[in-house]
Amino acid sequence: MKEQSDSLEIAGVRLTHPDRVLFRDQNVTKLELARYLQKTAELMMPHVENRLVSLVRCPEGQQKKCFFQRHAGAGLRDGFRTMEIQGAKEKEEYLYLDGKKGLIAAAQMGVLEFHVWGSRIDAIERPDRLVFDLDPAPGLPFDEVIQAAHETRDMLDALDIESFPLLTGGKGIHVVAPLIRRHEWPIVKAFARAVAGHMAEIHPSRYVAVSSKEKRKGKVFIDYLRNDRSSTAIAPYSPRAREGAPVAWPVSWEGLGNVESANEVTVSSAFSRRRKDPWKGYASVRQSLKTAALREFGIDA
Repeated sequence: MKEQSDSLEIAGVRLTHPDRVLFRDQNVTKLELARYLQKTAELMMPHVENRLVSLVRCPEGQQKKCFFQRHAGAGLRDGFRTMEIQGAKEKEEYLYLDGKKGLIAAAQMGVLEFHVWGSRIDAIERPDRLVFDLDPAPGLPFDEVIQAAHETRDMLDALDIESFPLLTGGKGIHVVAPLIRRHEWPIVKAFARAVAGHMAEIHPSRYVAVSSKEKRKGKVFIDYLRNDRSSTAIAPYSPRAREGAPVAWPVSWEGLGNVESANEVTVSSAFSRRRKDPWKGYASVRQSLKTAALREFGIDA
């Protein structure tokens, strides 16, 4: 790694203005972000490689103007590739990372968030993950979000689906289940909607499965809408463009009870306290939405 005052090279990517502060209150620089992404690459890449990605770019830092990018455009560097996808009206060029180099290239571009599709580029129409976004109403204690995560896990367990918890780096928790690429998007979305609706029906005082702000007061919104063709969810290990420089961090079910907030792991603290993969075994899980489970919710596959 070659370092200079105005630029340096990491993983073959020239990093300009490495001292530029991207998170003002924590004094986290572009260089520190690039080093975080370099260090986390081995853990992060299995969750982002060969997967379309949407980026939150903040070239002047989290405290300044940020913008969302999912298509090819100005400022795109080596380290990214594009894929033509049929949209609602026409075909468009979507982005995906070109290996670990893409992570460092993203840091150079001021990318502070990576949001991924639920399918991979070789089978866009068949998702390989199921995501429930547990989003608490303002003021709700985090213990209630943890309870919601455990009850979502138990519901999925009863349907023979193993799942893993992810601190979002914001307010909530994602419950993520890997899937064999057996069903297409409409089936997976219908299943996710049915699970969320069933939980809200069983515990109407705690959960809601609709996004109405009025109905969400004092409850956890079980957001199943991440399970749609072009919808995205924050990638495991991704930084967040939020005050405090938090990251979306996987945890084990055993460790979730010791978590105090969804944003407690930060770019600066991540590897000083956690070194093992909390989702060990995720990649080896082989499961699909079983016919019996789909029929239980009246879904024909």
